[in-house]
Amino acid sequence: MMGCFRLILFIVINVSLLSCNSNSVSKIMKSNDVEYKLRMAEQFYANKKYSKAQLLFEELFQVFRSDPRFEDLYYKYAYCAFHMKDYMNAENLFKGFLEVFPKSANASEADFMHAFCFYKQSPKVELEQTNTQKTIGFMQSHINNFPESARLVEAQTIIQKCYEKLEQKEFKSSELYYNIGSYKAAAISFSNLLNHYPDSKRGDEYKLMIIKSYFQYALMSIEVKQKERFEKVLEEYYDFLDRYPESIYLKEAQKYFHLSQNNLKIKTNEPIDKKS
Repeated sequence: MMGCFRLILFIVINVSLLSCNSNSVSKIMKSNDVEYKLRMAEQFYANKKYSKAQLLFEELFQVFRSDPRFEDLYYKYAYCAFHMKDYMNAENLFKGFLEVFPKSANASEADFMHAFCFYKQSPKVELEQTNTQKTIGFMQSHINNFPESARLVEAQTIIQKCYEKLEQKEFKSSELYYNIGSYKAAAISFSNLLNHYPDSKRGDEYKLMIIKSYFQYALMSIEVKQKERFEKVLEEYYDFLDRYPESIYLKEAQKYFHLSQNNLKIKTNEPIDKKS
């Protein structure tokens, strides 16, 4: 019986505490003391209770607009949105902060965070990549406008990651053409991919896919078109050999070269074969 009473008492106390805690912000907001509200907002922010801090900062926004402390309030208000993962709102707030306080000591950080909010909204590879492209633009702008930024290396790293994501998306699109048997489209798409990212670590893989795509395209072509299309495979193979002579894909590329030669009935002792 006593154990049951203690359990009930424990529940009542905790419910009461939760009730008080949930009403604490509303009680603060009812106060007419704006200095008290600002102190509490700062306290909530310092304790990482960003949703509570945000409510108070938002109410004080107009009140402190002409106060020297408004700059710090605005900056922390923007960070509240960011920490709450409201990246779209945070992006606008950091942009607004820069417009109001372009000479602020926090201008560089706010500029980086404005760009970083777009990066946080960058979706998975399969989806539309507008925010990824915007991230690249804003991060590059940050590097240009704040060459002494403490976030310079991070900005450069993020730009590289964004390019890798865009490259991966383009690769998947090219791969899809190949997988569904649209070999001409695949060859063109992989060629564009290589042109867009000529220094890619996967360049030899893309070139191999160009060779494979043109080979399959030639194989499926009507007889009168096959000669020129198998010759295109040979042409792409030679370009592969010039660009990537040490590639791990060289043997596979050679396979399609020899298959194309056989289809063209080229003798193996001719100069074209010696280069392989």
